[in-house]
Amino acid sequence: QVQLVESGGGLVQAGGSLRLSCAATGRTFSSSAMGWFRQAPGKEREFVAAIRWRDGSTDYADSVKGRFTIARDNAKNTVYLQMNSLKPEDTAVYYCAAGTAYFFSNNYLRQIGAYDYWGQGTQVTVSS
Repeated sequence: QVQLVESGGGLVQAGGSLRLSCAATGRTFSSSAMGWFRQAPGKEREFVAAIRWRDGSTDYADSVKGRFTIARDNAKNTVYLQMNSLKPEDTAVYYCAAGTAYFFSNNYLRQIGAYDYWGQGTQVTVSS
């Protein structure tokens, strides 16, 4: 089992920044990729960004590319999502997820079903 705890959400004005953290505990060695997803009210959960533990390679949704950065700290088993130039449409509950598959293609990284463990979510609200 892998436990994930997100933190860092909050209320910010448009154009501002937030950094989300996701701390993993338990059988963290079984995780090969970490992802961030978000879900706005009335909408489906969507992919935001992901990173592979082994080589640090990343992938981003087009809507956040150039504004968000995902990073990892292997020693701390923690993944971060730095969010800059935030927009009201970024408002959502943000979820961290861990996947244990042996290989993640870029397409697979974006799929909700590729991830085995999920955090409880953290609210991000961007005011206009």
